[in-house]
Amino acid sequence: MKSQTTLPPGSAATPPGRPPTPAGRRRGEHREVRLFSGLGQVALAVWAVIVIVPILWTFLAAFKNTSEIFSSPWTLPAELRWENFGRAWTKAHVGRYFLNSVFVVSCSTFGTMLFGSMAAYVLARYKFRGNRAIYYLFVSGLAFPVFLALVPLFFVVKNLGLLDTHTGVILVYMAYSLPFTIFFLAAFFRTLPNSVAEAGMIDGCSHTRLFFRVMLPMAKPGLISVAIFNIIGQWAQYQLPLVLLSNAKDKWVLTQGIADISVNAGYEADWSGLFAALTIAILPMIIVYAVFQRQIQSGLTSGAVK
Repeated sequence: MKSQTTLPPGSAATPPGRPPTPAGRRRGEHREVRLFSGLGQVALAVWAVIVIVPILWTFLAAFKNTSEIFSSPWTLPAELRWENFGRAWTKAHVGRYFLNSVFVVSCSTFGTMLFGSMAAYVLARYKFRGNRAIYYLFVSGLAFPVFLALVPLFFVVKNLGLLDTHTGVILVYMAYSLPFTIFFLAAFFRTLPNSVAEAGMIDGCSHTRLFFRVMLPMAKPGLISVAIFNIIGQWAQYQLPLVLLSNAKDKWVLTQGIADISVNAGYEADWSGLFAALTIAILPMIIVYAVFQRQIQSGLTSGAVK
């Protein structure tokens, strides 16, 4: 007589031909979740190394001299040479380019957020003929690469008399930032409760006052998130100012100045000044993101939670 083995209750093993038990399925799902979670953590760790190591290397090189940069690139600097930053700020005119970037990005971000939030609010909260067509026209700008429009954009700005001016660059920055801003904020404005808007209208608010006094403050998390993304994107922009400010060196932005330093570094061998200028360009964006990190995460998730 053959002996028959019995399986303990809740065992994941099942006789051939029978479907797995619920407990077995749960164990299999948990194993898959752990596997993908582990792979995701490994991918994030690799990505963090790829991003952080070059930035740290740039910061270290900013305090070295040229011989240290090439002879011992991965070691700490022998001393902190702050004169590299002074030389980059004055001799390479990074200070002027930095202030130009601050002015251009501040004005373009303010205009983008003002007009983008107004357009997104109307498209999200009001129903009228052509609403969807206008919305998709704005959103289609996300699929249009910048470099495809450089030649016609140059002639448009030139015909308007805005070539080699900060005004022309600011208007172009606003135009290219509006599609993403409207796409993001329109989805956010749709999540705001209608009861608040109705209460404001009953209290006698006009449409303009309702927007600026009631709805815009409620959309503050989304506004901060998209504003930070616009600041980072416009701060790092190089192609547009290269085309629109090519003949006005005193109005160059920071990316143009750093590119000019990198070209001159090949002849003057001032690599430490180049890395100091890169540090000056990178640090403000790291500080901005670190300060507003919680607001960015709140703005990205609040629309899904409501």
